[in-house]
Amino acid sequence: MADLYFTEEHEWLSVEGGEATIGISQYAQEQLGDVVFVELPEVGATLAKGDQAAVVESVKAASEVYAGVSGEVTAVNEALVEEPAKVNADPQGGGWFFKLRLSDAGELSGLMDEAAYGAFVEGLG
Repeated sequence: MADLYFTEEHEWLSVEGGEATIGISQYAQEQLGDVVFVELPEVGATLAKGDQAAVVESVKAASEVYAGVSGEVTAVNEALVEEPAKVNADPQGGGWFFKLRLSDAGELSGLMDEAAYGAFVEGLG
């Protein structure tokens, strides 16, 4: 079973073994509205925690997607290039952005679990 983490920038990370699948949260996609374009990182790119990893554009705004942890990009969700609306339809499932091989699993301790993220989002309203 994968462990689920969230960042204050509204990314989610599903971690299994030494790999994280990363996307944007349900809350983030609701704020963005209809997603019309996604720019993904390059496979093989090395990202540090907090680096800009991808871009998501909606009819309302463009927003960066950040690496919640450090590591190497091992896969990207090419389906989003052809069908960016997958981010709206299933942001925490089929709408994932990229996968990252963790270089420092200790960085996960600075992230929120689902309950803490829910409380964080409620505090934004």
